[in-house]
Amino acid sequence: MSWKAGLSRNLPVIRFFACPTSPSSNGVLSWYKNNYQVLKAMNPKLPMLLRTAENAMPAVTTELDFTMDDLLKYMLQTNKFQNEDGSTALDRVEAAKAYLETDWVALRRERWAHAGFDPEHPLIGEEDPDWKFDPKKSQDLATYIELKESMDEQLSTLKGGQENEFTRAENSLLMCQRVDLWCAGEKEVEQAVKHLNMLGKRFNQVERQSPREYIEDFYPGASDF
Repeated sequence: MSWKAGLSRNLPVIRFFACPTSPSSNGVLSWYKNNYQVLKAMNPKLPMLLRTAENAMPAVTTELDFTMDDLLKYMLQTNKFQNEDGSTALDRVEAAKAYLETDWVALRRERWAHAGFDPEHPLIGEEDPDWKFDPKKSQDLATYIELKESMDEQLSTLKGGQENEFTRAENSLLMCQRVDLWCAGEKEVEQAVKHLNMLGKRFNQVERQSPREYIEDFYPGASDF
């Protein structure tokens, strides 16, 4: 099966940008025109959007579901944790490595160690703000509290870099969702779409391969945001 038939399984959307009058965008415009009908027939529910504007940089973009783990691995691999003098910030490096080793299975299990009580209830701050001072709850949830506080401390440390280090790394990683195509031909445009498709296969879960997870707890009055 052609890789084009699998686009909708890996990508939620594909956006093309081009200038309608500039020769530098001819490759993007031609590829879109020549492939749209075939791609849409193979992927009827996949939005394939063309946005044109004067002097627009020709490009193709999508949306990738990067996780915190993906971001931290990227920051470690590219040495983004740095002090003002350019040296490696060992405290933030160690915090990132420790976060990557978080036992999420244990954290989810220990969250429910006290029957009928959820320490992550969205309204816990209003309904039971002093729950940690309850002897029974604090005893049952001791492991959860330890894991959660350790994780929160790690996040606080690794986000404490100079000059918005963490935010800049987030933005840098998000640029992987875009391929600029200045003066590119149709072959280059197709390779760019194929590249984004491979990234989507790696990072996205547009179609789940495992059984779906359903909401088990609903809290009336909780915000959706």
